Amino acid sequence: MSTSKIIMKTPTPILRIFDEEKAKEFYMSFLEFELDWEHQFADDMPLYMQISHGGCIIHLSEHHGDCCPGSAIRIEVENVKLIHSNLISKKYKNSHPRIETTPWNTLEVTVKDPFANRIVFFEYV
Repeated sequence: MSTSKIIMKTPTPILRIFDEEKAKEFYMSFLEFELDWEHQFADDMPLYMQISHGGCIIHLSEHHGDCCPGSAIRIEVENVKLIHSNLISKKYKNSHPRIETTPWNTLEVTVKDPFANRIVFFEYV
């Protein structure tokens, strides 16, 4: 039996995208993530990139086998009301998120990206 300790860290979700320009408009302009890096094996190959916002890291992939469109992720945040206010103030034509109080004692703001992926920002209350 091993005496070493297993330490698991925060997972990195991969979300499927189909259009680089739409993905960057949504994730970088609307949600204010930063582009950390991007990779393509060749110009005509699918794009794979990493974006981040503080300690939150997400991978976005055009690769068919990486993940399914229409996935969902939950991101715990501080000050979800401020996130909601910032998103509403941008008047992004494809998203008008609302803030919701849940029976499981969270405040949540849900947005869908242009590829049907659902991102839920939540805070425990």
